[in-house]
Amino acid sequence: MTKESITAQFQSIFGKNSDCTVRAPGRINLIGEHLDYNGGFVLPAAIDKAIWFTMGRREDGELHFHSADLHESFVGTVNSIQKSDKNWANYLLGVISEAQKDGLEIGGVNVVFGGDIPIGAGLSSSAALESGMMAGLNELFSLGLSKMDIVRLAQRGENNFVGMKCGIMDMFASVMGREGHVVRLDCQSLDFQYIPFNADNLNLLLFDSGVKHALVDSEYNTRRKECETGLRFFREKYPSIQSFRDLHYTHVLAEEAHLPSAVFKRCKYVVEELVRVEETCKALNANDLQRFGLLMLDCHEGLHADYEVTCPETDYLVRQAMMHEGVLGARQMGGGFGGCTLNLVKEADTADFVGKMKMAYSGQFGIDLKCYPVKLEAGTTLSVSLAIAGL
Repeated sequence: MTKESITAQFQSIFGKNSDCTVRAPGRINLIGEHLDYNGGFVLPAAIDKAIWFTMGRREDGELHFHSADLHESFVGTVNSIQKSDKNWANYLLGVISEAQKDGLEIGGVNVVFGGDIPIGAGLSSSAALESGMMAGLNELFSLGLSKMDIVRLAQRGENNFVGMKCGIMDMFASVMGREGHVVRLDCQSLDFQYIPFNADNLNLLLFDSGVKHALVDSEYNTRRKECETGLRFFREKYPSIQSFRDLHYTHVLAEEAHLPSAVFKRCKYVVEELVRVEETCKALNANDLQRFGLLMLDCHEGLHADYEVTCPETDYLVRQAMMHEGVLGARQMGGGFGGCTLNLVKEADTADFVGKMKMAYSGQFGIDLKCYPVKLEAGTTLSVSLAIAGL
């Protein structure tokens, strides 16, 4: 779906022009998987795959949402926000519900949205939905929210209304991304800095495994609880430890016999991934993409062996990718249990690599492997009509 097609659908459905248009991008995470809710550092970036919203105010307090991609509609009222049996609508309703808890006055609204973020591929289409919706509401109803306010409300909507206990990384990247850069985000303090991603003659490619995860119903929340259990154990035993960032690898190894096996492995992964993030920052600042590629592979091994969130399909994609000379690194990306792998590939080898990967994957799993080249783009952007701008 394009901006133009979404705008045309809004006019067709509601018989008038929209008041504002929002572009909310998906995101990739170079490294630092599952560290956002564990208070670590992450390296996400907004990408050139996005959801477009066209939005307009209503005077009757009703909510009219239309998903152009799914060809489905939802009708509700702003005075009675309740969960819908249409799962996609809950991401939009959730941010309204959380905004109302803060005393923000939101009226009726018409919304048409659609885009080109592959659903279920680990590119955070849900965060784009929440962030884009909140950015549009902020403009339509003059709420006076900062970008960080929008990020926090988007996260709260997913945590409290949808029921997914995700961290803040996805929403942050969708709103705060910068073209050609990754963001080194401190998920405790929310301090951040931009790091240039200078990948000349290299491509970032996503391979969609075709395995669609439903994280709310999966073991994602279980992983979070296991990490909380482990951190609580270390806090009680070592008073100086307040977060995983205070925890040294030797602490974890020393307590293996005193922790449930799953909890030990989760903690081991987290402390190792924290080191990989810092090493990746050094590599990017030194423009050492070979080093970054090796860290990607190490990350995947940790996700497989210790965090146990990979699956046969993504493991196969990574193994096959690393057999190609033009590939510097590969790993599963996103929450896990399917979705995409992220691959760093020499530009000159890309076409041959993609062709061989498609053939191998189809032969192994009978699935048509989809490939998405991605570039690092700016975060959420908004444009308003002349009428709402007061012109």
